[in-house]
Amino acid sequence: MQDDPKTLVSTDWLAAHLEDPDLRILDASWYLPGTDRDPKAEYVSTHIPGARFFDIDEISDLRSDLPHMVPPVEKFMSRLRAMGVGDGHQVVVYDAAGILSAPRVWWLFRLMGQEDVAVLDGGLPKWLAEGRPIEDMPPVVRDRHMTVRRQNHLVKDVTQVSAASKLADTTILDARSAARFQGEADEPRRGLRKGHIPGSLNLPYPELLTEEGTMKAPEALKAAFEAAGVDLAKPVITTCGSGISAAILSLALERVGHRNHSLYDGSWAEWGAFPTLPVATGA
Repeated sequence: MQDDPKTLVSTDWLAAHLEDPDLRILDASWYLPGTDRDPKAEYVSTHIPGARFFDIDEISDLRSDLPHMVPPVEKFMSRLRAMGVGDGHQVVVYDAAGILSAPRVWWLFRLMGQEDVAVLDGGLPKWLAEGRPIEDMPPVVRDRHMTVRRQNHLVKDVTQVSAASKLADTTILDARSAARFQGEADEPRRGLRKGHIPGSLNLPYPELLTEEGTMKAPEALKAAFEAAGVDLAKPVITTCGSGISAAILSLALERVGHRNHSLYDGSWAEWGAFPTLPVATGA
């Protein structure tokens, strides 16, 4: 793969830069409710040297009833400052699933105007499989100021997505499984209707990954988008269950050079909970 410190870097790249003074590594591991895994406890016992833990559920807007919504700018700045992450740093984000939740944090940094951030391709599983160094020690942290310039065009709310659904001028692309998208499988969160946003397309995020858990090459990504019916000349809104795996689609779009994309933060956790919003089923 071609390393790009603004989107995706390999384990070789990270290993070569591990001692760089301005490198900051974030463990952004997260799991769906009911998986019985504790990402924070796993981080404490095993992480890439120097990594800080980025708690997706805590670094969010806790005033919202929806899960891990985008945090207020001030909260993001204060949490990252406390982690010693700020201006002038190259950030690399990984997760313990391979590529699942790390792209969400990559997208969140981009939303906050930070561009020197990349996802570790293959994540912790690939790093461990290659026998690379790990530790269980907390990093030494020094405060670092972060300048935030929120890029509002990168996020969409329910009103904007509803308008896009009606006007059909933007592709709404859903990262959930085909069974969930078609309304044939229950949602992992209770109380949500089954189905998808009318007019949206389905590209389950595993189709963007190789069998080894790395992201496919840009040519293969482009083929996957086209096979799902995506017109890469049009704007794209990515969505999923709660705004996590949608960011995998966003990262893949960035990898193929598609810049006009945004993420529906509330995703199906919001749309599926509102009885007044239309729902479609089937393919």
